[in-house]
Amino acid sequence: MVLAKCAWGAFTARNAAQTLPLWGRLRFPRRLLRNLTRVNGNASMPADPAQSVAVLNPLPPPYTGRFAPSPTGPLHPGSLVAALASWLDARAAGGRWLLRMEDLDRPRCVAGAADTILRQLEAYGLQWDGAVVFQSTRDDAYAAALDALKAHGKAYPCACTRAQLAQAPRNPEGERIYPGTCRNGLLPGAVARAWRLRVSPGTIAFHDRIHGELSQDVADEVGDFIVRRADQLFAYQLAVVVDDAWQGITDVVRGADLLWNTPRQMVLQTLLGLPSPRYAHVPLVTNAAGQKLSKQTLAPALPLTGCSAVLAQALAALGHPPPAWLVGATPAELLSWAGAHWQIECVPLQSAIAKPTP
Repeated sequence: MVLAKCAWGAFTARNAAQTLPLWGRLRFPRRLLRNLTRVNGNASMPADPAQSVAVLNPLPPPYTGRFAPSPTGPLHPGSLVAALASWLDARAAGGRWLLRMEDLDRPRCVAGAADTILRQLEAYGLQWDGAVVFQSTRDDAYAAALDALKAHGKAYPCACTRAQLAQAPRNPEGERIYPGTCRNGLLPGAVARAWRLRVSPGTIAFHDRIHGELSQDVADEVGDFIVRRADQLFAYQLAVVVDDAWQGITDVVRGADLLWNTPRQMVLQTLLGLPSPRYAHVPLVTNAAGQKLSKQTLAPALPLTGCSAVLAQALAALGHPPPAWLVGATPAELLSWAGAHWQIECVPLQSAIAKPTP
């Protein structure tokens, strides 16, 4: 990626090949498939997996993006960069931008945080399309997907505790690589706590619209990963794959801290016969010590006043600094300019250091 080649002319949406949905790789029992694909009685995916591949549509599906924050606290400047990139990519392509609250981890969710996030997005002009989806209402869909995996021998119970895995080697991202302790059955006297996905060896290759061609052997570098936790909550990896397919997400634009979740999600998409969206991972925002802005590093909440200056900083972090004549512009004016000039090729790879909130 060469930033010097970015031209601030009129935006032209790029056409890219889309993965056609292949809904039949795992044959869901019909009852489970209905649970997976329906919420509130409304069908959102094909009722018969075999029928969806019978007719090939030469046109790619319309662009649908999403922003999926966890309501464990208010948004911070790093959250804004990810939300803004996703919103701009969707709007520049004439697409829809959906909002999903990833409130799977109930114990970590903070009362009132979801409402705060909505107010923050509105203050910065990032309006979403349709109703907000809460993952905490979607357990039936995740259970249906897990049941299908179990039925085909692709998921198995695990009794391992964190203490028992403390000596397992770590991968480059610092995660413990599961050694397969329970893969061939529970040890005598062991009690199942969680469920893991049985991952087959082989490289998962994918194209990231910012980082380029990437690959990972999930079996070797991650191991069999959890799809239902010991506390019986469904794991993020399973939920996000099910929800992205249910909502018809074609493009995922999110923070680079989630980059290496992509191969795991593609493994699940393949096993569940779900389409893979396009992916783009934008740079993180760090503090002066080089730590990613997060609630754990005491990142400041996005202010509800002075939004234009904060928005301009987020655009600069994405390689789209507003011109001088937009100093003092409203959020709507900044977003209008950014939408007309958005080019994802201009997004830098390196992280940005947060500036003090104006």
